[in-house]
Amino acid sequence: MKMTSLNMKNILQERLSSDDYKTSYNRDKDTLRIEWKDTKQGMTITLPNVVSKYNERGEEAIDDLKDHVQEAMRIMHEDHHLSGMEKSIFPVIRSTSFTTETKGGKKLIHKEHTAETRVYYALDLGKSYQLIDESMLEEEGWTRDRIDEIATFNVRSLENEYKKDTVAGNDFYFVATQDGYDASRILNEAFLEEMLVNAKGELAVAVPHQDVLIFADIQNKAGYDILAQMTMKFFAEGRIPITSLSFIYEDKTLEPVFILAKNRPEKKNGKD
Repeated sequence: MKMTSLNMKNILQERLSSDDYKTSYNRDKDTLRIEWKDTKQGMTITLPNVVSKYNERGEEAIDDLKDHVQEAMRIMHEDHHLSGMEKSIFPVIRSTSFTTETKGGKKLIHKEHTAETRVYYALDLGKSYQLIDESMLEEEGWTRDRIDEIATFNVRSLENEYKKDTVAGNDFYFVATQDGYDASRILNEAFLEEMLVNAKGELAVAVPHQDVLIFADIQNKAGYDILAQMTMKFFAEGRIPITSLSFIYEDKTLEPVFILAKNRPEKKNGKD
């Protein structure tokens, strides 16, 4: 039998059945909403996307979705505190189009990074994390500077293992540890400086999605084309995409660039 959105809705309603939360189907948007009965907090699943994953991976896709939903619902229903959890606070990179508020209207703590990216802050909860909002800071009496200082220190403490690949005389380095903070390592200035010192040509950096950081030691014009294609591919495939643009790293700044075929990139006007 061919899997349809309606079939998938029925399967998920059965698998996610609970006395504590309810599900509702929106036929017009083809989505399934799961929320706690008492707080109305919850999440919305786009059914055609789940059907697509099911067609690729079968039952494993539904099992993974169930695990993610149950973990997310659990986290929503718990009160999390920052004090005593300092070692579990990390920065996360998101695109500038990413929301600055929770669905409940609370403002997420963030700061500007580049013309394409922002920095948010997350409390690591093991299998998942919670983005930190203003109410959490107020509860602890913390400042934005303090949360930034803690998160920046923690990301610097992460190991920076990478794999190297050489294509057409250009060296590419991939950080993909799958710890949830691969893109966040772009905030480790010492790491960027180390890569710059060891670069033979111009150093470009890319964060196409949350789970990869790419360094490119560009040594000839072909390197820009290769990086552009590579970044676009990662951006399209990422679970949490960030930006398909790359950055030139020089003078301790990251400048977004448009990579033009067989030419040096043109710098994009915007914030550093």
